[in-house]
Amino acid sequence: MRPSIVLFGDSITEESFGEGGWGAYLANHYSRSADVVLRGYSGYNTRWASLVARRAISSVSPSAVAAVTVLFGANDACLPDRGSAFQHVPLPEYQANLRAICAVLRARWPSAAIILITPPPVDERGRVRYPRLGDASGLPERTNDAAGRYARACLEVAAQAGFRAIDLWSRMQMFPGWETSFLRDGLHLTPLGNRLLFEEVVFALRDANLSLEALPADLPLCSDIDPDNAVNCFQFQLQE
Repeated sequence: MRPSIVLFGDSITEESFGEGGWGAYLANHYSRSADVVLRGYSGYNTRWASLVARRAISSVSPSAVAAVTVLFGANDACLPDRGSAFQHVPLPEYQANLRAICAVLRARWPSAAIILITPPPVDERGRVRYPRLGDASGLPERTNDAAGRYARACLEVAAQAGFRAIDLWSRMQMFPGWETSFLRDGLHLTPLGNRLLFEEVVFALRDANLSLEALPADLPLCSDIDPDNAVNCFQFQLQE
């Protein structure tokens, strides 16, 4: 059965199927081997995601999912005294919610690889340039320091549960000029940022034995079809 890779997260996941998005890259990468299923919810924090997780994944087959990415925390990390305080979730609750989300995913797909992705870093100057996203003080509603605390908390949950994890917060900051090369508004990803995340997810999937080499193509490649006897090439499909 053709496997699926489910992407569950906030706006960084919801936007991933846009042009140059990391989810679109994944769908193209696995076009002959796996289906990439989007479950992204812009603006959601882990409190809300934990409440809707069962419903969000209810329409996805319980038997075909090979891996799930979980990317929440950018909204949880909003400062509690700034313009997006309604999205803020305290750090201990954030970790508890992540565990609850992963428990739902594990119950639905016991053998699927669960990959936690930290929130990305925040370019505070980039956020201030979008005043509708801040508050009357002109201060950013997120800080990179706060995002880093949630990123470390995410990694801690992954380590305790034995899940794979992608430290997007640290990885992006390894590159000079990450603030504008990877982030278009101080938070959401540019095409280059999407490409970096795509590559990190592919590495994690490869570590979970879900590389292209490990997943067979769902139907024979054109080069493997005998044009004079195609029926033999497709015999197993015709018998199903």
